[in-house]
Amino acid sequence: MPERKKRKYRTGIVVNDKNEKTRQVFIERTYRHSLYGRVIRSKSKIAVHDEKNVSCVGDVVGIMESRPLSKTKRWVLVKVLESKSVESIK
Repeated sequence: MPERKKRKYRTGIVVNDKNEKTRQVFIERTYRHSLYGRVIRSKSKIAVHDEKNVSCVGDVVGIMESRPLSKTKRWVLVKVLESKSVESIK
């Protein structure tokens, strides 16, 4: 059986939690341009599968690449790294 490659892992902030089992996560990445050396910021919003609906808007989450789960979802939520929910503030 062939060995599976390592999956991509990213951290981001949840910006939308209105759908059932789906979250929109904002990811910002910085890198240096190979020729000019200028620092470039790349931004993207990714649809993430959250099976147990544990994340809320403002949470910092860890996500991992997976097989296609729907037309737009190719990532799954691994864990909530930092919670910004109302219960944690009280």
